[in-house]
Amino acid sequence: MQKKLYVGNLAYSTTEAELEDAFRSHGEVTSVKVVTDRDTGRPRGFAFVEMADEAGAAAAINALNETSLGGRTIQVSEARPQKERGGGGFNRGDRGGDRGGRGGGGGFGGRGGGGGRSRYDD
Repeated sequence: MQKKLYVGNLAYSTTEAELEDAFRSHGEVTSVKVVTDRDTGRPRGFAFVEMADEAGAAAAINALNETSLGGRTIQVSEARPQKERGGGGFNRGDRGGDRGGRGGGGGFGGRGGGGGRSRYDD
């Protein structure tokens, strides 16, 4: 079963080929992805490396975590599952419209907080 690894603290100049070379000696590398900023296209300083099996992934973590690559001490660990992200961008569905609340608060306008009751009501 394939195992995805997170590689952090990368130099911005680190290439996918360099990462593949570093990881290949620990097992079969099935994919490498240096993550880039979607707006600028510049590397964000981390990547994901997918190993063919768990043994290769464990060997890569043990051998490469806290070692130097491109002049920086890299962090190598198992990748965590991506969290479910809300819509993002335009048309998120929670913009505008009624935002709830109680309105005027006691008929005095402004920012009442008693929900229509005052401290003088019994």
